Amino acid sequence: MLITRNATILDIDEIYTIECETYGPYHWSKKSFTNEFTNQYSIYLVCESNSDNNKKILGYAGYWIVANEGHITTMVVSPKHRRKHIADILLYNLINSALLNNIKWLTLEVRISNLAAIGLYTKYNFKQLGIRKNYYQSNNEDALILWTDDISKPKYNDFLNEQLSLIENEINLKAIRNI
Repeated sequence: MLITRNATILDIDEIYTIECETYGPYHWSKKSFTNEFTNQYSIYLVCESNSDNNKKILGYAGYWIVANEGHITTMVVSPKHRRKHIADILLYNLINSALLNNIKWLTLEVRISNLAAIGLYTKYNFKQLGIRKNYYQSNNEDALILWTDDISKPKYNDFLNEQLSLIENEINLKAIRNI
């Protein structure tokens, strides 16, 4: 069974392991995660498997609350668990969390070469509104700046419910709406 829940300080070691596997020498430090988790304007979620009382974090995502906007700071799925719709589950729950926090728009930066992530965000109606030149320090790669339209509108809520049905059908899993 998969659950999505708010991340806590107790999750930092598992999150840090995934972070290091994903980003190599350009990963966030444990202190960075501690700062994020104790910041009143940031929300972090984890998706974990919970089978036979053996809990394991498969991915995490976070965003900052800036007035009525949410800035997605990170979304990472463990390399061993990619292509299993974990990112869909995280993004779906992150958007629901943002709605509960009266967020109207979401934004983020994504590597211009990260076609899988761009595809995911596009599926959730993020649109490209600009480019940040030489944004990533690892190789000076550009970042696309992506934004949503107003997610608080009923039309987006209908769209989000359709996405939930699609995800559930694709992975044969019910009740991924945990947050």
